[in-house]
Amino acid sequence: MGKQGATWVLGTMSGTSLDGVDAAMLRTDGHQILEFGPHAYRPYTDDERAIIRAAFGRWQGEAGVAEAAEVVETAHAELLSRFSGYDMVGFHGQTLAHDPAAGRTHQAGNGDLLAEALGCPVVWDFRSNDVQMGGQGAPLAPFFHFACAKYIKARTPLAILNLGGVGNLTWIDPSQPAPETAGALLAFDTGPANAPINDLMRNRLDRDCDEGGQLASYGCADERLVQAFLTQPYFHKIPPKSLDRNDFARFFKKTHKLSNADAAATMTAIAAACVARGAEHFPKAVDQILVAGGGRHNVTLMTELAKRTGADVAPVEAKGLNGDMLEAQAFAFLAARVVHGLPTSCPGTTGVAAAIGGGQISRP
Repeated sequence: MGKQGATWVLGTMSGTSLDGVDAAMLRTDGHQILEFGPHAYRPYTDDERAIIRAAFGRWQGEAGVAEAAEVVETAHAELLSRFSGYDMVGFHGQTLAHDPAAGRTHQAGNGDLLAEALGCPVVWDFRSNDVQMGGQGAPLAPFFHFACAKYIKARTPLAILNLGGVGNLTWIDPSQPAPETAGALLAFDTGPANAPINDLMRNRLDRDCDEGGQLASYGCADERLVQAFLTQPYFHKIPPKSLDRNDFARFFKKTHKLSNADAAATMTAIAAACVARGAEHFPKAVDQILVAGGGRHNVTLMTELAKRTGADVAPVEAKGLNGDMLEAQAFAFLAARVVHGLPTSCPGTTGVAAAIGGGQISRP
């Protein structure tokens, strides 16, 4: 594929772990990664985080949603104004609610406002079209993961695991010509990752996360709870499949009687066990799982992943990629695909009936 139509795109991501906004530039033609550019991060303040968290699970027009959207838009405009040299923006927004079974998903943030603020085209609302066409609307990064596999010149099947608030896993056959080709991708949410651990740390210790997995390393996982967790209906569903951040909140109440360290260890073990269970769905086994997202910094979680999957588990940096910015780069890549009229999801990634594109384009 040639470099015709290649452009610099600035992509953004604000995940369910609510740490802040990532932004990264990528030069792409929507088919391949041509060059990685500058990137930056803007953390949310405690007040901003509280406003967004109060709107979790709510839909457009409900209490607190407008305030959360304003926080998201302001934070993005502030961060993106630091960049120059890009032609358009891929704006994911902040997921507040996700209910594909009812044909709806809600990412707070208005691309029209951002386009006016930045003075350039903004591609946004990436998930709605997929959900309305019967797909899960998530995960959307797999098409970029396929491009990453090509970029690192992978020859055999591999997996890329993103550990954000929720874990999502992409199995990739890099021998296929395009991400929408049958058999090229299988992607799905594995289960909870950082979200319940972060909630535990915040509620019990007034800390944002279990840094490095240190607290979990002192604890002992309750294996009965780990195995009980895997008996829930979600783990018997055939992928593609997706989750909302708080889908398992009721189950995690079972950890309330555990000590801080044992609860953290149990939640960490559950996150890893979910990935191992997900790997059972791979069309072909993989030797390597490359890990992106904040969870790759959790040494205890990475150790649990290697133990429970039996694979070589390594951060994506081992292949020259940026695990903090992979999702922001993904939405830059997807924005280019939207502009070029290319698919952004397919049956193997979201369960949608056929490969389709998504996203709205707002111009100043």
